[in-house]
Amino acid sequence: MISKQLHEAINAQINAELWSAYLYLSMSMDAEAKGYKGVANWFFVQFREEQDHARIFMNYLNSRESKVELRPIAEVPQSWESVEAMFRYTLEHEKKVTAMIDNLMSIAREDHDFASINRLVWFVDEQIEEEEGVREMITACEAVECNKYGMYMLDKELAARTYTAPALLTAAE
Repeated sequence: MISKQLHEAINAQINAELWSAYLYLSMSMDAEAKGYKGVANWFFVQFREEQDHARIFMNYLNSRESKVELRPIAEVPQSWESVEAMFRYTLEHEKKVTAMIDNLMSIAREDHDFASINRLVWFVDEQIEEEEGVREMITACEAVECNKYGMYMLDKELAARTYTAPALLTAAE
Protein backbone atom coordinates (compact mmCIF):
# COMPACT_ATOMS: atom_id res chain seq x y z
CA MET A 1 0.00 0.00 0.00
CA ILE A 2 1.30 3.45 -0.82
CA SER A 3 1.06 6.46 1.48
CA LYS A 4 -1.90 8.81 1.33
CA GLN A 5 0.38 11.65 0.22
CA LEU A 6 1.84 9.64 -2.66
CA HIS A 7 -1.59 8.30 -3.62
CA GLU A 8 -2.96 11.84 -3.89
CA ALA A 9 0.11 13.05 -5.80
CA ILE A 10 -0.13 10.19 -8.32
CA ASN A 11 -3.82 10.92 -8.86
CA ALA A 12 -2.87 14.56 -9.52
CA GLN A 13 -0.19 13.28 -11.94
CA ILE A 14 -2.79 11.20 -13.79
CA ASN A 15 -4.85 14.36 -14.24
CA ALA A 16 -1.73 16.24 -15.42
CA GLU A 17 -0.93 13.50 -17.94
CA LEU A 18 -4.47 13.61 -19.30
CA TRP A 19 -4.30 17.41 -19.46
CA SER A 20 -1.03 17.07 -21.36
CA ALA A 21 -2.69 14.66 -23.77
CA TYR A 22 -5.50 17.15 -24.33
CA LEU A 23 -2.94 19.95 -24.82
CA TYR A 24 -1.08 17.97 -27.48
CA LEU A 25 -4.33 17.05 -29.20
CA SER A 26 -5.15 20.77 -29.31
CA MET A 27 -1.72 21.51 -30.78
CA SER A 28 -2.20 18.75 -33.33
CA MET A 29 -5.53 20.20 -34.42
CA ASP A 30 -4.09 23.73 -34.58
CA ALA A 31 -1.18 22.54 -36.72
CA GLU A 32 -3.54 20.62 -38.98
CA ALA A 33 -5.73 23.70 -39.41
CA LYS A 34 -2.65 25.68 -40.44
CA GLY A 35 -1.66 23.08 -43.04
CA TYR A 36 1.19 21.43 -41.13
CA LYS A 37 0.18 17.80 -41.33
CA GLY A 38 3.60 16.55 -40.20
CA VAL A 39 3.63 18.83 -37.16
CA ALA A 40 0.07 17.69 -36.46
CA ASN A 41 1.29 14.09 -36.59
CA TRP A 42 4.17 14.86 -34.20
CA PHE A 43 1.76 16.31 -31.65
CA PHE A 44 -0.75 13.51 -32.17
CA VAL A 45 1.97 11.02 -31.27
CA GLN A 46 2.61 13.12 -28.14
CA PHE A 47 -1.13 12.96 -27.39
CA ARG A 48 -1.03 9.16 -27.47
CA GLU A 49 2.13 9.03 -25.34
CA GLU A 50 0.54 11.15 -22.63
CA GLN A 51 -2.56 8.98 -22.60
CA ASP A 52 -0.34 5.95 -22.08
CA HIS A 53 1.61 7.70 -19.33
CA ALA A 54 -1.69 8.27 -17.51
CA ARG A 55 -2.60 4.62 -18.05
CA ILE A 56 0.73 3.45 -16.61
CA PHE A 57 0.07 5.49 -13.47
CA MET A 58 -3.50 4.12 -13.30
CA ASN A 59 -2.25 0.55 -13.65
CA TYR A 60 0.32 1.21 -10.96
CA LEU A 61 -2.22 2.56 -8.47
CA ASN A 62 -4.49 -0.41 -9.17
CA SER A 63 -1.59 -2.81 -8.61
CA ARG A 64 -0.94 -1.19 -5.23
CA GLU A 65 -4.60 -1.42 -4.16
CA SER A 66 -5.02 2.35 -4.38
CA LYS A 67 -8.06 3.90 -6.03
CA VAL A 68 -7.67 5.91 -9.22
CA GLU A 69 -9.60 9.15 -8.89
CA LEU A 70 -10.28 10.81 -12.22
CA ARG A 71 -10.74 14.56 -12.03
CA PRO A 72 -12.00 17.16 -14.50
CA ILE A 73 -9.50 18.24 -17.13
CA ALA A 74 -8.96 21.99 -17.26
CA GLU A 75 -9.26 23.87 -20.55
CA VAL A 76 -6.17 23.99 -22.76
CA PRO A 77 -5.00 26.69 -25.19
CA GLN A 78 -6.42 26.33 -28.70
CA SER A 79 -4.01 28.26 -30.93
CA TRP A 80 -0.36 29.25 -31.25
CA GLU A 81 1.21 31.90 -33.45
CA SER A 82 3.71 29.52 -35.05
CA VAL A 83 5.08 26.00 -35.01
CA GLU A 84 8.09 27.23 -33.07
CA ALA A 85 5.75 28.79 -30.48
CA MET A 86 4.05 25.40 -30.10
CA PHE A 87 7.37 23.72 -29.36
CA ARG A 88 8.48 26.47 -26.97
CA TYR A 89 5.19 26.13 -25.08
CA THR A 90 5.71 22.37 -25.06
CA LEU A 91 9.19 22.68 -23.56
CA GLU A 92 7.94 24.90 -20.74
CA HIS A 93 5.09 22.48 -20.12
CA GLU A 94 7.40 19.45 -20.08
CA LYS A 95 9.65 21.20 -17.54
CA LYS A 96 6.60 21.50 -15.27
CA VAL A 97 5.83 17.82 -15.76
CA THR A 98 9.45 16.99 -14.90
CA ALA A 99 9.09 18.95 -11.65
CA MET A 100 5.91 16.99 -10.84
CA ILE A 101 7.67 13.66 -11.48
CA ASP A 102 10.58 14.81 -9.33
CA ASN A 103 8.08 15.62 -6.58
CA LEU A 104 6.60 12.13 -6.81
CA MET A 105 10.09 10.69 -6.52
CA SER A 106 10.79 12.84 -3.45
CA ILE A 107 7.62 11.63 -1.75
CA ALA A 108 8.41 8.00 -2.58
CA ARG A 109 11.93 8.42 -1.20
CA GLU A 110 10.61 10.01 2.02
CA ASP A 111 8.21 7.07 2.35
CA HIS A 112 10.98 4.53 1.64
CA ASP A 113 8.57 3.17 -0.99
CA PHE A 114 11.02 1.26 -3.14
CA ALA A 115 8.39 -0.14 -5.49
CA SER A 116 7.21 3.37 -6.32
CA ILE A 117 10.78 4.60 -6.69
CA ASN A 118 11.43 1.79 -9.14
CA ARG A 119 8.37 2.67 -11.23
CA LEU A 120 9.13 6.40 -11.13
CA VAL A 121 12.66 5.90 -12.49
CA TRP A 122 11.04 5.11 -15.85
CA PHE A 123 9.22 8.45 -15.77
CA VAL A 124 12.37 10.34 -14.76
CA ASP A 125 14.15 8.88 -17.79
CA GLU A 126 11.13 9.56 -20.00
CA GLN A 127 11.12 13.23 -19.02
CA ILE A 128 14.78 13.57 -19.99
CA GLU A 129 13.86 12.20 -23.43
CA GLU A 130 10.78 14.43 -23.69
CA GLU A 131 12.66 17.65 -22.96
CA GLU A 132 15.57 16.69 -25.21
CA GLY A 133 13.25 15.86 -28.11
CA VAL A 134 11.39 19.16 -27.80
CA ARG A 135 14.66 21.12 -27.63
CA GLU A 136 15.67 19.40 -30.88
CA MET A 137 12.39 20.52 -32.46
CA ILE A 138 13.00 24.12 -31.34
CA THR A 139 16.49 23.97 -32.86
CA ALA A 140 15.02 22.65 -36.12
CA CYS A 141 12.43 25.45 -36.17
CA GLU A 142 15.13 28.04 -35.54
CA ALA A 143 17.19 26.56 -38.37
CA VAL A 144 14.41 27.00 -40.91
CA GLU A 145 13.13 30.31 -39.46
CA CYS A 146 10.95 31.95 -42.12
CA ASN A 147 12.21 29.68 -44.90
CA LYS A 148 9.02 28.17 -46.31
CA TYR A 149 10.89 25.37 -48.09
CA GLY A 150 12.74 24.49 -44.89
CA MET A 151 9.47 24.39 -42.96
CA TYR A 152 7.95 22.27 -45.71
CA MET A 153 10.82 19.78 -45.40
CA LEU A 154 10.62 19.74 -41.60
CA ASP A 155 6.88 19.15 -41.80
CA LYS A 156 7.45 16.23 -44.19
CA GLU A 157 10.03 14.74 -41.80
CA LEU A 158 7.66 15.00 -38.83
CA ALA A 159 4.94 13.23 -40.80
CA ALA A 160 7.04 10.05 -40.63
CA ARG A 161 7.03 9.90 -36.82
CA THR A 162 5.25 6.82 -35.52
CA TYR A 163 4.03 5.79 -32.11
CA THR A 164 5.27 2.83 -30.14
CA ALA A 165 3.53 1.99 -26.88
CA PRO A 166 5.86 1.84 -23.89
CA ALA A 167 6.99 -1.60 -22.77
CA LEU A 168 5.61 -0.89 -19.28
CA LEU A 169 2.16 -0.69 -20.79
CA THR A 170 2.35 -3.52 -23.29
CA ALA A 171 3.78 -5.90 -20.65
CA ALA A 172 0.89 -5.12 -18.28
CA GLU A 173 -1.92 -5.76 -20.73
